[in-house]
Amino acid sequence: MMMSSGIRRRILRLLAGVLFCGFSAGVSALQDSIVIQSTTSTANSGLYDYLLPLFEEAHDIKVNVVAVGTGQAIRNAMRGDGDVLLVHAESDEKQFVADGWGVERFDLMFNDFVLVGPVADPAGLGEADSVSEALMRVSRSGEFFASRGDDSGTHKKELALWRSAGIDPSEASGGWYRETGSGMGATLNVAVGMNAYCLTDRATWISFANKQGFTVLYEDDPPLFNQYGIILVDAKKHPHVNAKAGQIFIDWMIGKAGQTAIAGFRQSGQQLFFPNASP
Repeated sequence: MMMSSGIRRRILRLLAGVLFCGFSAGVSALQDSIVIQSTTSTANSGLYDYLLPLFEEAHDIKVNVVAVGTGQAIRNAMRGDGDVLLVHAESDEKQFVADGWGVERFDLMFNDFVLVGPVADPAGLGEADSVSEALMRVSRSGEFFASRGDDSGTHKKELALWRSAGIDPSEASGGWYRETGSGMGATLNVAVGMNAYCLTDRATWISFANKQGFTVLYEDDPPLFNQYGIILVDAKKHPHVNAKAGQIFIDWMIGKAGQTAIAGFRQSGQQLFFPNASP
């Protein structure tokens, strides 16, 4: 028998509480909690490890994160498997709200995308004058390009950039264009293994430990802007949504405390995300 989203959510919260308290008194299982459907970049960068203890201490609300690609996160939220959606595909986020799945979308923070590849740069991306030219150089050279191919926010951005360059990479699928169907870290590992170019968000790149002679080859171009948004899942669609606690979390994230915490998050001495909420 297929479980309803409400039952799945209750089981998730109970298991999270039991694991968190180490099978002791079970206090955490009774603690108020929410589920965030989120991108892999925010989780893999270590942002949640830094932010969530600050929020949980201030509000006594346990936050459970499901980190998947943006497309999957949105689908999960549409099924009611989350209270809050935090992703980076603005047009899809606005459609999510317009279709009644979310209450209101807020800008939260931003960073940017970068094109990385081997230091030798056989396609000459470092000499490009625009991101479109950089992608044209990859296409013309026939050098490998590793794509996430997973409907994530990064994948959506990548496809939009190819379209702007007038290139359909699917025509080269299995040739120089390789789709991993995996998260950002796994795709970067494939890129390094294949000596392939790759588009990645800067936060994941800074946190990525397996660079092995790879470097940022193209950056600082307006089309590479990467905006993150945050949305409360609408309880009118899914009555089991913990709207009160979810809204408390959103208010904290877009308020002074959360925005200050986001600005203070560093890896290797570098700021990974830049707050820009307007509550």
